[in-house]
Amino acid sequence: MPPFRPSPITQSVSKQTVRKRLRAFGILLLGVTAALCGRVQAQSSSSSSSSATTPASAPVQPQAPAGHQMDVNPLNRPQVAKIERGGAAVTLETSEPLFQIAAALNACGYDADLDKSAPVRAAVRADMNAALAASEDARNSRDQMCAYISKHHMNDMGLDVGQYVSLALYLSPPPELTPNVDLTQLPPQAADVVNVLPLLRTFAEDIELHYLWLKHRPEYEALTARVHDPMTDMILATNLFLHQPVSTFDGRRFLVLLEPMLSPNLTNARVYGSDYIIVMSPDNSTSGDPVSMAQIRHIYLHYVVEPLVYSRGEAMERMQPLLSTVQEAPLEFFYKSDIVALMSESVIKAIEAHMYVIPDPAPKKARGARSREEDANYDVEKAAYDSKTNVARDNLVILDERQGWVLTRYFYDGLTKMQHNGDGLRDEMAPLIYGMDVQREKKAAQQILFVKSIPPDPLRPDATPHKIEGMELAELDLLKGDKDDAADIAEKALADPHGDHADATYVLARIDLMEGDPEKASKGFEQTLALSKDPRTVAWSHIYLGRLYDTMDPPDRGKAVAEYKAALVTRDSLPDTKKAAESGISKPFLLPQRQKPTDDDQPFDPTGKAEKDSYKPPAPH
Repeated sequence: MPPFRPSPITQSVSKQTVRKRLRAFGILLLGVTAALCGRVQAQSSSSSSSSATTPASAPVQPQAPAGHQMDVNPLNRPQVAKIERGGAAVTLETSEPLFQIAAALNACGYDADLDKSAPVRAAVRADMNAALAASEDARNSRDQMCAYISKHHMNDMGLDVGQYVSLALYLSPPPELTPNVDLTQLPPQAADVVNVLPLLRTFAEDIELHYLWLKHRPEYEALTARVHDPMTDMILATNLFLHQPVSTFDGRRFLVLLEPMLSPNLTNARVYGSDYIIVMSPDNSTSGDPVSMAQIRHIYLHYVVEPLVYSRGEAMERMQPLLSTVQEAPLEFFYKSDIVALMSESVIKAIEAHMYVIPDPAPKKARGARSREEDANYDVEKAAYDSKTNVARDNLVILDERQGWVLTRYFYDGLTKMQHNGDGLRDEMAPLIYGMDVQREKKAAQQILFVKSIPPDPLRPDATPHKIEGMELAELDLLKGDKDDAADIAEKALADPHGDHADATYVLARIDLMEGDPEKASKGFEQTLALSKDPRTVAWSHIYLGRLYDTMDPPDRGKAVAEYKAALVTRDSLPDTKKAAESGISKPFLLPQRQKPTDDDQPFDPTGKAEKDSYKPPAPH
């Protein structure tokens, strides 16, 4: 098969249009090439592996922010971050190694936010289930891989998935799937799970994951196309606001990777040396942006702002007293102990406040001939809209400071002057830092009343506990023996046209079994088989049907064995399913025998003589 080389999804932006938009801000655009830093060149990470090197003329990189992974060698960077000389510094891509790792997690029970994911996730899972049902070797390799993943499970879902995402960023394309750096230079979280790779390679070969990748590339490209234009506009608008001159690749990279096999509520952001990488999963919406542009812009601002702040580290010593003002704020220790990190985030918050747009539609000026009254009405509406926007932005600055970003107001006011002066952030950052009155800002920060909690930062997600709801709550009730509450939740799910009818039917069938109605339970499990696509639910429905056939009067051993064998074919990765199915094949299932009740009517013997005599060995013959 010839190598698959999808055509890149690109949208050209004319030089004349860019010059016209940038000239309004007094920016002189020189030597613009087709690969603009201010536009997004959507590329595909195909199965070919091209070794890109850092240009010899690349500028010296500023010191990496504290806590960021620093590359010892310029070539020791994530595989996905390697690009050709002259390529775009800002890109939107997909990655087959990331797809294969995400697909493996899905095969091992990673079901987070399935109902909110793009349809391609369910389609890939269905194809994997079909391949597993057709191959015993695939099921065995899946079980071995899932056993490894289970042993390395972390309680926090973000950290659990994040360790595999970090590993995927450093992998060569399939079928090799090998790290492109020495194991000692992998990020710690990736090094912890690197031994999953031999198991992943075997599983990918047995299930033909590369074929599934090629099969579903059109869906991936369609999602990439939907994200491309809004992301292009967002990057360009941010650069215009910051008066950021466009450029080609200078040794640094901002990369957005789309992977719909992960939860759309989970954002993985990484900073490895000079590479800023954000992994996002599109949702199942049919209109609007399938990913959060606000989060992409937030990481992009880290990419733009941090080098400007960290390159002036020698000026930070006199600002250390500001850290004492945030010790009671709901910030991570990282920000409470690093003034440069606190300052960088405050600059980013100030930029986001300036760029905030209220949800109300902006008034539009009528085209063509207009009366004075129309112009006057427009001016009134525009003034009201601008006033409402300014109030909302000011409230956002107040909230940011109450969350602990105590320098937001200072930088917000500085950015306001920057806009009036027509200067750029690169020119204004040094005066803002060196001209700060530290004692004044410290006194202002001491007057701030902090809130109790703040939203998580995509670069440092918090350990938010998983909320149990819906059919998960019904399963928990059933586990506790609360059949009535479990049945109530299941019946509500059945009444909802968008409810989980398969799991609801499965729960009700087990309740019927617990209440001694095998005929009704059997019908419920049959309906579950027709509705469900979850391997575990399907396998255990077969097992329950097999046990019902074994306990009929008279038993139907032939049908029971057939059900157990069907469970083996469609089993999930957990060992209890395989054990139950194999046990049913080897011998008929027997109902547990209840202990005979004790006779409480016997007279009570206070001496205990009869009980003692019962323990005596029989007399010798």
